[in-house]
Amino acid sequence: MSCLRIDNVSKTYGTLQTVRGVSLRIVPGERVALLGHNGAGKTTLMRMILGLTAITSGMIDVLGHAPGSRAAHALTGFLPESVAFHGALSGREQLHHFARLKSVPVTQADALLERVGLDHAADRKIHTYSKGMRQRVGLAQALLGRPRLALLDEPTSGLDPISRHEFYDIIDELAAGGTAVLLSSHALTELETRTDRIAILSKGRLLADGSLADLRRQAHLPVRIQVTARRESAENIARTLGGQRINGASVLLSCPQEEKLALLERVTGFGEAVRDVDIIPASLEELYRHYSAPEGGGETE
Repeated sequence: MSCLRIDNVSKTYGTLQTVRGVSLRIVPGERVALLGHNGAGKTTLMRMILGLTAITSGMIDVLGHAPGSRAAHALTGFLPESVAFHGALSGREQLHHFARLKSVPVTQADALLERVGLDHAADRKIHTYSKGMRQRVGLAQALLGRPRLALLDEPTSGLDPISRHEFYDIIDELAAGGTAVLLSSHALTELETRTDRIAILSKGRLLADGSLADLRRQAHLPVRIQVTARRESAENIARTLGGQRINGASVLLSCPQEEKLALLERVTGFGEAVRDVDIIPASLEELYRHYSAPEGGGETE
């Protein structure tokens, strides 16, 4: 059973169509990254999943329930892009308030404050918190009640690199426990190894949906091969294979995916002149640019 099922969903405001025929499914334990430029429709889609924005056409199913229903809310955790809390309350008081609203024991709130690294500041007033600390409170409230679907809109905004790593550790724990995670982010590099699927929106349309490996195969972007050679051999390798010299003893080669093995065989033919070889596949940033471009994703106005 899907935790989230979106079938041919559209949203129109007068003559403006912000989401156009989007279909998406997320199963238990799956981590899906929702990518798109500002105005691509990501936040509108999340608001429709939450029942905060009415669907113009299509259907959304949240764990067998209608968006916005009491049952759907009880099973869903949400972290908005811009979190706002009562500055006169402490982090603990604020999270205890959310726990009572969700009929969750306050002991769970205390445990979550510790899990997101705020136990040392739990009794300080929120107005003294940094943006990153407020973001941690937001993450803790999204995890109250152990949701089966977590919607996270720019969840690492304001977090330092170590905190970002800890955040994804928590996401991994959620997914391992069967929670389906849909997160929106512009931080593409950190998503490459911490999500299972990538969904790319542009101008309201879903242009790509698949694993990183699937998107690479479908995009047919060239593979780069970096050869580290003995300094006296680098020029000959570059000239023979048509590569580009970089950093003196390295040669950067490029070829279509289907020609990778043949090129590697030619590289190994240089024997001891080659000291190391690195294969560099298309990055998520390159794939995002490819699918978002009109000629890459087939996007129309």
